[in-house]
Amino acid sequence: MNNFILVLVLQVLAVVVVIAEIIIPSGGVLTITAGGLLIYSLYVAFVKISAVAGVWVIVADSFTIPVAVIIGIKLLARSPATLRKSLSRESGVQSQPEELAGYAGMDGTAATDLRPAGKALIGGRRIDVVTRGDYIEAGVAVAVDAVEGNQVIVKRTA
Repeated sequence: MNNFILVLVLQVLAVVVVIAEIIIPSGGVLTITAGGLLIYSLYVAFVKISAVAGVWVIVADSFTIPVAVIIGIKLLARSPATLRKSLSRESGVQSQPEELAGYAGMDGTAATDLRPAGKALIGGRRIDVVTRGDYIEAGVAVAVDAVEGNQVIVKRTA
């Protein structure tokens, strides 16, 4: 009976260590520890109890380990190690300055050679722009094709 309790305790400890590995990254140390606990519990089950008990432990492991991983992932989502706040304009975070969005569809002139990045005069202001890989000489008419993130993407209009 003591061997049954030992196998059960080793199995529970292994599952707890697997969950801990998900929450606390240890570079694999906890994974090796969990594997050692599982192997030793299988050794005790097969050698000190019986082969049938060992098979039952393997069957139980095939269900408990995946469940433990799922529980660990759910705990990780609630742990302080994860970012719980979404970044949005409503919370004051913006990926691009608001004035860049106003350049969409405007026309201008390449102030420098665009290879593919450079400067353009758009709406009376000199701004950093990029092309989609095209080379555009200085002085050529351009139009704002899109504003993506912090990039104003232009294309040749002439």
